Amino acid sequence: MATFELRGLIKAYGKTRVIHGIDLLIADGEFVVFVGPSGCGKSTTLRMIAGLEEVTGGEIRIGDRVVNEVDPKERNLAMVFQNYAIYPHMSVRQNIAFGLYTSPLSKADKARKVDEAGALLGLTPLLDRRPAALSGGQRQRVAIGRAMVRDPVGFLFDEPLSNLDAQLRAQMRIEIKDLHRRLGTTIAYVTHDQVEAMTMADRIVVMKDGHILQAAPPMEIYDNPVDVFTARFIGTPSMNIVPATQSGGVVTLAEGDPNLLAGVRPHDLLVGSTIADPGLTLTGTVTAVEPLGPETLVHFDVAGRSIIATAPAHGPVTIGATVTALAPRGHVHLFDAGTEKAMGRA
Repeated sequence: MATFELRGLIKAYGKTRVIHGIDLLIADGEFVVFVGPSGCGKSTTLRMIAGLEEVTGGEIRIGDRVVNEVDPKERNLAMVFQNYAIYPHMSVRQNIAFGLYTSPLSKADKARKVDEAGALLGLTPLLDRRPAALSGGQRQRVAIGRAMVRDPVGFLFDEPLSNLDAQLRAQMRIEIKDLHRRLGTTIAYVTHDQVEAMTMADRIVVMKDGHILQAAPPMEIYDNPVDVFTARFIGTPSMNIVPATQSGGVVTLAEGDPNLLAGVRPHDLLVGSTIADPGLTLTGTVTAVEPLGPETLVHFDVAGRSIIATAPAHGPVTIGATVTALAPRGHVHLFDAGTEKAMGRA
């Protein structure tokens, strides 16, 4: 196991800079998830750690060694991609063993390591099958097993679940997190799916336009986002953001060009609530209703802005109705309208 450290890391293609001097320390045994929209630089950063992309400026350290000029195979990292990259003409056993192709281990030791990886990943009954006979989740486990047998100092995952259906993604999230718990290996994981980030990470790194906006544990980012982008990117449904003014601790909707933005998560904005002293009150016309079982999401229009709130599961909310939604004090996030940086709560 090892630490990964990025010091002033820069990546440019010609005159176009895509990573802008980022700094990050991933602790030994930590599970860090890079998240952000397409083109934010998260996969490029991962590929630089792996050695698949050259570093334009700054340093990458694995443990106490600068690896900028070290070949990928000498970094002792295992990378798992979204397309699995397993060989269809080989059995599961052969695919996993391929990770030991250049290893000096004896044939018996290689076989033992393949069996151990197969058992750890629940692949023992499948070791003699071909990939065509496996599900998507099982193929992904084969790719992970091939990486595991090398005893890497860390794993790099690049959107490994994006080709799976929703049910398999949920299952694989649990399996990868459990694998990390058992192995204790340092993991850097890239995804555009904030649900994966929230459920798997010890720490989330939010990226935008080649910059790190925030790096913190999942609930710290959810509860205390540093800016509007992070607030809206993390959390489902996205945080509502409205122009606002504040007086006496109460936030109200503003007109024109305000110097304040108010943010409230749909689960904190309650339709039909009896909160005596709310921090924010919004009234508008219902445009859509989404029953989710335990609760209902209510979409309504407030002065031309689409807002999402939460109502009880069997509440009588209908399209076209006028509703009022309240947010408790302490649950309204405040941002500077100019910089979009967080200013605390109301």
